Amino acid sequence: MSAIMEKLKEIEQRYNELEQQLVSEEIINKPALMTKIAKQQASLRQTVETYHELLTCQRNIEDAKQLLHEHDEEIKEMAQMELEEETAREEELLAKAQILLIPKDPNDDNNAIVEIRGAAGGDEGNIFAGDLFHMYVKYCENMGYKVEVLQESESEAGGFALISFMVKGDGAYGHLKFESGAHRVQRVPKTETQGRIHTSTATVLVLADVEEGDIEIPDSDLEIETHRSSGAGGQHINKTDSAVRIVHKPTGITVNCQDGRSQLDNKATALRLIRARVMEYMQQKADEEKGAIRRSKIGTGDRSEKIRTYNYPQNRVTDHRIGLTINQLDRIMEGKLDDIINALIEEDQKERLAAQ
Repeated sequence: MSAIMEKLKEIEQRYNELEQQLVSEEIINKPALMTKIAKQQASLRQTVETYHELLTCQRNIEDAKQLLHEHDEEIKEMAQMELEEETAREEELLAKAQILLIPKDPNDDNNAIVEIRGAAGGDEGNIFAGDLFHMYVKYCENMGYKVEVLQESESEAGGFALISFMVKGDGAYGHLKFESGAHRVQRVPKTETQGRIHTSTATVLVLADVEEGDIEIPDSDLEIETHRSSGAGGQHINKTDSAVRIVHKPTGITVNCQDGRSQLDNKATALRLIRARVMEYMQQKADEEKGAIRRSKIGTGDRSEKIRTYNYPQNRVTDHRIGLTINQLDRIMEGKLDDIINALIEEDQKERLAAQ
């Protein structure tokens, strides 16, 4: 317990240091830095509040122990009851503190960029990609997050060959990052005349949105081209060179944006996507070099890994990574993803705790 309390005290000191920085004249005159520090402080708030609750609880325990020495039996009985209650409360708070002290992914509080592609199954894969998009939009609405479409390529049969969108809100990436992977659907397509069940897939990739100041990409590393929009890209396609393609030369990562209202919009979106993809690439390389890749059964990035099956005939969804099956697929597709996402977060926390 002493080690936990010592670590909590260190975090409280850091929290107070950040608070002092926020009121300093030097920081007040730098809005971007002020926002960054405020975000850092906010990420520590729950841990500090838990520490304060623990301190109060421990004081109450000591007070109750003192009262056990009183001669009045009624006071002693009340003190014993309080001691038992506060001791149980202390155990709960210590367990909560242990979870809060697990090293966090620094990007968990960031906005998220989600990309969905129709994969195996042709038209049905694209239609399912559209279903997943609507599922995530409804989940985000339930969470109070805002959704902004960045790119879309509609499929003639319905759904999307590709759709990418920004999810804005505190903790968006932390809640959605385990959605990366291949999602498999089993159902009878509308075009199926024999009533046979088909299996199709759509892939999901979730990236952390990073600000320009969070990653430094020299202009010399970028190759930026403009060209005319092409394909079924929406109402804003025109005959001017409004589409923007950006290549990050050191990695070969390429982004092409054409759905914005102007070249400026497309360039801003493309730069945002490049930052997110390069940040993910750099993080993976750094982890490999440190030998620090956690062999998690959850994972957060392999697009080819089949992570979940949506079985329509049996109204069932199964997350294969944690063996979770829910017989309420209709609710899941309406954005009621809390049971799945919370279970994934809890499993990740258990793994991190065991690793410590």
